[in-house]
Amino acid sequence: MNLPAPAATRTLICRAVLFDMDGTLVDSTAVVEQVWGEFAGRYGLDIAEILRTSHGIQAADTVRRFAPAGADVVALTEELGAMERVRTTGIVALPGAAALLRSLPAEAVALVTSADRILADIRMDAAGLAMPAAAVTAEMVTRGKPHPEGYLTAAGLLGVEPQDAVVFEDAPAGIAAGVAAGIRTVAVGPNTGPLPDGVLHIPDYRAVTAAMETDTAGKQVISFRL
Repeated sequence: MNLPAPAATRTLICRAVLFDMDGTLVDSTAVVEQVWGEFAGRYGLDIAEILRTSHGIQAADTVRRFAPAGADVVALTEELGAMERVRTTGIVALPGAAALLRSLPAEAVALVTSADRILADIRMDAAGLAMPAAAVTAEMVTRGKPHPEGYLTAAGLLGVEPQDAVVFEDAPAGIAAGVAAGIRTVAVGPNTGPLPDGVLHIPDYRAVTAAMETDTAGKQVISFRL
């Protein structure tokens, strides 16, 4: 396992790009900390531990883990979701994310998020980012991250094999999901934890560029410089 290190210029060639949302394209830290802080305060829970382990995980899985015995997990999850949907103050795009998304062909991009579709639409809009036409949200999978189902589903939607895609992720659970899917994975930001071998790291997208090229078979590919 290797800790993130300062990135030298590297090149990745792929046919499709799969992005996580929170922490990867969208900085929603303020809202997340507010909502989970209220949840923790209500039940006398350790907010630091909740935040440490919940990032990148579906809300229902976190509620199930931390809620008191006998709590209505479904109702609590719905309540927290309703709180998140009306709080957008402080939500912004990660540096360079908007420009990078605009530079990519729409048919080669998918979002893979642990948020449901309603919340994903709200947060992408609040950050000023266009929602990709292909999106795999919480209600579309039976097993959330760190299981690879979401990323494998997204690759299928885009019609590519896992080895022909690249994942951008910020959370340990999401990074594990990308790696388990057999997809080259790039970790983004400061909260990735120790990285599996082969996972690259970038602080944000300001130094990332993407160009369209043609491979030896005459097919269009995306060339990333990281």
